[in-house]
Amino acid sequence: MIGSYYMVILDNFLMYLKIEKNASSNTINGYSTDIIQFIDFLQEDKGIKETQLGNVDYTIIREYLGILYKNNYSRKTIIRKLAAIRSFFKFMVIEGYIEENPAVQIYTPKTEKNIPEFLHMHEIEALLNSPEATVLGIRDKAILELLFATGIRVGELVNIDNDDVDFGNNTISVFGKGSKERIVPFGSYAKLSMERYLESSRPKLLKSKNKAFFLNKNGMRLSDRSVRRIIDKYIKKACINKNISPHTLRHSFATHLLNAGADLRTVQEMLGHVNISTTQIYTHITKEKIKEVYNKTHPRA
Repeated sequence: MIGSYYMVILDNFLMYLKIEKNASSNTINGYSTDIIQFIDFLQEDKGIKETQLGNVDYTIIREYLGILYKNNYSRKTIIRKLAAIRSFFKFMVIEGYIEENPAVQIYTPKTEKNIPEFLHMHEIEALLNSPEATVLGIRDKAILELLFATGIRVGELVNIDNDDVDFGNNTISVFGKGSKERIVPFGSYAKLSMERYLESSRPKLLKSKNKAFFLNKNGMRLSDRSVRRIIDKYIKKACINKNISPHTLRHSFATHLLNAGADLRTVQEMLGHVNISTTQIYTHITKEKIKEVYNKTHPRA
C-alpha cells in the first residue's frame, strides 16, 4: 500500500500525461501500474519515504530493473517500465518535487526483434467466413473484415463513431495513439459487411441514441475486451492453431500489403506508426517470402 503523499504525486502525474502529453488511456493505465510497482519497491525494499524522492539515484533504478530481469519480465515490458519511470521523474523535476532526473543516466535496453505472427490467406478466409448470419454474427463479420481491411488497432475500432465512416470514399477517420487522426481506406468486402451490419443488425442492437458504430448486445459501445473475446471465438471456430492476439490481424494486414509490393512508407501511414522502424519489422517476414519465391523459381537455387 503506497503512502498518501505518493498517491498525490501519482495522481498529478497521471493528469499531466492526460492533459499535457495527450497520452492514450492504455498508456495512462499502464504507466500507473508501472509507477505503483516502482514506488512499492522504493518503500518496501529501499525504505525510501515519501519525502525522500530526491534520494533516488540511477543505481537504485538500475537495481530495480535488475530485479525485473531476474523475475523473467520480457525486455519489451522492462523498456516500457523504464519509459514510465523516466517520464515520472521528468514530471517531478518540472513540478519541483526533485531537482534532477536520475533516470536519464539509464540506457534503454535493445529491443528484441521478434517477427510478428501473421495469418496466411487461407487462414484469413477461414476466419472471415466463420461468423453466422445472426444479428451478432453479422456484426462480428463486419468487425473482422474491417480489422483485416484496414489494419487498425482494436482500441481504434471500438472508438469509431457513425460520422467517422465515409462510404462514398470508402474511408474511416480513426484516432490513434495520442489522439492523432488519420484517414484509412477500406475495400469492397469490408464495405459490404459494414453496410449489411448497419441495415440488419445495428437497428436491432440499438436501444437508445448512440453514436458508436459498433454496438454490443445491450446497445452500448463495444469494449476492447469484447472485441478480443469475439476474435478468440472465431479463431477457435476456424480451427487456427496459432498463438493469435487481436494484433495478429494488424500484422497480417501489413504483411500481405508488403508481400504484394506496397511501399513501406505507405504501410507506415496506414498503420499510424510514428517511426518507420516500427513498420520495418514486417520486412523480416517479406524477406522470407523473397527466399521462398527464389527457391521455387530460380533454375540454380
